[in-house]
Amino acid sequence: MTAVDSVSITINTGEAVGLLGPNGAGKTTFLEMIEGITPATSGTLRVFGKEWKGHETELRGKIGLCFQETQFMDRLTVLETLRLFASFYRLPSTRADDVIGLVNLTEKKHTYVEQLSGGQRQRVAIAIAVLNEPQLLMLDEPTTGLDPRAREDIWTLIHSLKKSGLTLILTTHYMEEAESLCDRIIMMNRGKIVTDGTLAELHAKNPAPTIVRQSTLNDLFAALTGQDLGKS
Repeated sequence: MTAVDSVSITINTGEAVGLLGPNGAGKTTFLEMIEGITPATSGTLRVFGKEWKGHETELRGKIGLCFQETQFMDRLTVLETLRLFASFYRLPSTRADDVIGLVNLTEKKHTYVEQLSGGQRQRVAIAIAVLNEPQLLMLDEPTTGLDPRAREDIWTLIHSLKKSGLTLILTTHYMEEAESLCDRIIMMNRGKIVTDGTLAELHAKNPAPTIVRQSTLNDLFAALTGQDLGKS
């Protein structure tokens, strides 16, 4: 089975795009292609107008990545962790303080990472992702496993990042998360794009509006494909 099959999309500067689909839909492979981790076997993929081959250093400097779970050195403090990652980018140590403030962890800057809650650890991960002041931020299920309060805190942070003009690509299984954070939603299934548009446009495409009157994104996906978003 082809993981990503004849996908063709354009993401505009400043857009927040949600990538939705069941497990095995090809979302992660597609993200890895954009990130330069997995090369495309055919076709052309350009990030900021450039292909990865020959422009790796430049493109990596423009992209920030935040995964569902990030492994840290538990016996480093938040500040030490951010200063370590800042050194990888050859950034001044003061940049660590800047992003700690950005993600609202100033009171925890001298706390060991192992003592942080799940939501606080994820804010550290986002802080690392924006250390290099990326133009594109990719968030792979950033709130999975978090309690509702922690999830809300992450949403608030992502909203503030959107206002700064960042281009965002977000994968999520939470329908309300995509509805809240994304300007545009791309649904994938079996390696192909099922539909692509704003929430209003997706509702307009609903083939059974009288049956699914209070359509969630999951309802829309099921109506379009006959498959639930939460199932592989």
